[in-house]
Amino acid sequence: MNRFMKLVNFELSRFMKIYLVLVAMTVVVQVAGVIVKANEYIGKANQAINEDGLSMAQFVEQNGVMSFMDFTRSLWFMGPIAICAAALIFYIFMIWYRDWFGKNTFIYRLLMLPTARLNVYLAKAASIVLMVLGLVSIQLIILPLENRVFKWMVPVDFRSDMTLGQIVNWNYLSILVPQTFVEFILYYGAGFMAVSVLFTAILFERSFRWKGLLLGIGYVTLSVIIFALPVLSELFLNRNYFYPLEMLGLEVALGLIVTFMSIWMGHYLLTKKITV
Repeated sequence: MNRFMKLVNFELSRFMKIYLVLVAMTVVVQVAGVIVKANEYIGKANQAINEDGLSMAQFVEQNGVMSFMDFTRSLWFMGPIAICAAALIFYIFMIWYRDWFGKNTFIYRLLMLPTARLNVYLAKAASIVLMVLGLVSIQLIILPLENRVFKWMVPVDFRSDMTLGQIVNWNYLSILVPQTFVEFILYYGAGFMAVSVLFTAILFERSFRWKGLLLGIGYVTLSVIIFALPVLSELFLNRNYFYPLEMLGLEVALGLIVTFMSIWMGHYLLTKKITV
């Protein structure tokens, strides 16, 4: 376990500079976005009241009050989240290929460490999960700050206040921040499954090169089909065979099968097909 934790810490430290840039970008852009969106609304209100002669009530009746959700639907809020997501998806590939294409082919030194090669696989997967959870945590920390800036800039008569719980329950935020422990396990378990499938596809390509590329694509396709079998069966047969709870149970079981199959296959490839 000690060696595994050292590997996780090593993987995190290698991406830390870029990771901190992503965190800083998210904080700066989102806080700036709150200020910009609030100023736009207040500027529009001032123009309508001072130049067009509308009363405060008439302006609100015509344009509605501003809520924090007006900001979360904007590019100022969604853009940094999308950039962070894209960066982590890219890093799923980079975390392996960097070791092969670096100056000294670092992967061979990594695989010669006195620890099970499965630990290398799991440490890389764990580092991805921890970075995702870290970014979500940062988002939860700065949301109250952004909400406070919003309230500070928009007078109470022009805004509709929302609690943090109401904000995170809205649209895609409820996926990033699950409301129950079961939802957390389901959402992030599915994410870990996707990471393990991609890792194994990468190892297919690294083990067999061009033929491995086709094997990797085929493996990803097979994994998706296995995981989606209950849904596909109902779509093609146009019948509802399963109750919602049964469907959920099947998807969880198939997700576990795909995850463990991916980890086992990745371990096999690292042990038997990649030699040092």
